[in-house]
Amino acid sequence: NGLLRLLAAMTWAILILAVMRPQWVGDPLALPLSGRDLMLAVDLSDSMKARDMIVAGNRVNRLQAVQAIAGDFIGQREGDRIGLILFGSEAYLQSPLTLDRVAVRTLLDEALIGIAGQRTAIGNAIALAAKRLQQREGGDRVLILLTDGENTAGNISPEQALRAAKQTGLKIHTIGIGAADQGGLGGFFAPRSGVDERSLRHIAESTGGRFFLARNAEELARIYTLIDELETVEEEVQTLRPIRELYFWPASLSLLFGSLLLWLRQRWNR
Repeated sequence: NGLLRLLAAMTWAILILAVMRPQWVGDPLALPLSGRDLMLAVDLSDSMKARDMIVAGNRVNRLQAVQAIAGDFIGQREGDRIGLILFGSEAYLQSPLTLDRVAVRTLLDEALIGIAGQRTAIGNAIALAAKRLQQREGGDRVLILLTDGENTAGNISPEQALRAAKQTGLKIHTIGIGAADQGGLGGFFAPRSGVDERSLRHIAESTGGRFFLARNAEELARIYTLIDELETVEEEVQTLRPIRELYFWPASLSLLFGSLLLWLRQRWNR
């Protein structure tokens, strides 16, 4: 029958078209990328409980101040790959480098004091950042280290970690949280911690970075503004052309024609 042969030929031609995977390609979209890898290392040791910071008129502990202000800093880093390390007695990679700033900010907001141990392993945090960042090719590598104490734990000393950081080309900005000569104001049993300015300054200057002392939330906010200026986003623009697959349309049509062909053959063969 001529109709059946015509329908079979059409089904075959449409099926071949589906196998060729037709696509719709949209207009190019500009994607600004800095090529910068930025890692945050946040101290979760017990001394971060000290309630000596004021944010939005409320007295909060040091970690809460970091979470509030660092979260805004993360949100402004459009085009940068952001990672997050949390450390206490040990250092843990909470988030690998990613362009998903919302996810990193959420992980920082969910961090709890003490979950990584009560002491401070600064060397381990730096070594972990150097290890993760050395796997990236090209671009600037920056670590922002936030701590309120001195290195008191870990199996890697800050000097050993610094050697690894220099080999990686890692620039470290260190931020001391809290006043250097006083402890927290959280009560008689609150942990007291002075900032080891000398060590933190040495870590930063050894890698071409800067040391900052944040004695209150306002200073911490100004520090992030300054770091944002130091680590400016470069205007490297890449383009992306959105692609939409269209093969399912001819595939569906060939299935429909094939079903119709089988039905007609069964009907006419009765």
